[in-house]
Amino acid sequence: MSAGDSSRKVASGMRPTGRLHLGHYHGVIKNWVRLQHTYECYFFAADWHALTTGYQDTEEIERNTFDMVVDWLAAGVDPGAATIFIQSKVPEHAELHLLLSMISPVSWLERAPTYKDMQAKLSDRDLATYGFLGYPVLQAADILMYRAGNVPVGADQVAHLELVREIARRFNHVFGRIVLPEPQALLTEHARMPGLDGQKMSKSYNNTIRLREPAEDIERKVRTMKTDPARVRRKDPGDPANCPVFDLHQVYSEPETLDWAARGCRSAGIGCLDCKRPLIEAINAEQNVMIDRAERFRDQPDLVHAILQEGAEKARGVARDTLEDVRASVGIVHG
Repeated sequence: MSAGDSSRKVASGMRPTGRLHLGHYHGVIKNWVRLQHTYECYFFAADWHALTTGYQDTEEIERNTFDMVVDWLAAGVDPGAATIFIQSKVPEHAELHLLLSMISPVSWLERAPTYKDMQAKLSDRDLATYGFLGYPVLQAADILMYRAGNVPVGADQVAHLELVREIARRFNHVFGRIVLPEPQALLTEHARMPGLDGQKMSKSYNNTIRLREPAEDIERKVRTMKTDPARVRRKDPGDPANCPVFDLHQVYSEPETLDWAARGCRSAGIGCLDCKRPLIEAINAEQNVMIDRAERFRDQPDLVHAILQEGAEKARGVARDTLEDVRASVGIVHG
């Protein structure tokens, strides 16, 4: 495997935790759609990762996986251009995880950026498990399995990728062969998608717009968004920098609309509902395309399963080649 080969590969996955929202689209999926036309892409539903924090409640994993994949397809991820599969359907991930865990220092895992943060946020769950501590090793296996030179991430995930790079570097050093290339970060354009309240869009903040959400629900959510508190009355001027609506305009609106909204806010030349109207139209126009695309997949689950089966078979072919080299490096071949 040459560096040139790995530089044309991309690997990325998402945990199936429920329906996706605009934060997922602008932070991850939109970038996948762009990358699939210029790179050899492997996109997977990380169902094993869902167990790291949700091992006591697994009833919805299969349904969430299906809904998430339909959202991907609706957003424009193309099974003819990218390999789409479910992580657990490629058991080679588990073997590479095992082999990498043998050389991954516990201290590296304990200093993973989200290790203590997640324990604090999910204090109602027992996360004192090897699976939770070792999830960065499984994450490393997911990426290194395809010897991908590039991983699309947000700025807040770069530290996670650095740990993947360290594990690859250590494996190559311990066994004296460069088998696993160190992946580079491909930063997404809108890594932090603003939510309806100005915070980062997140299910936990209850400030999201789902993918494929009905137009009337989108209109209701945007119309009731809080604006600059200085605009108590229609004639009061405001400051776009203090307005969550303007944050969304910066994602959705063309420069002339941005300028119109900013000037109208500062001068009180437009009301807040006036400002929200083009934003509602832009979001709905984007959603309408996804709703149309999703229709054939939502009503034909066998088609989605066939796409995932074909993707898993292709991914397993690549995974077997990687494991053959990894086993040879480790010295476990046995004829």
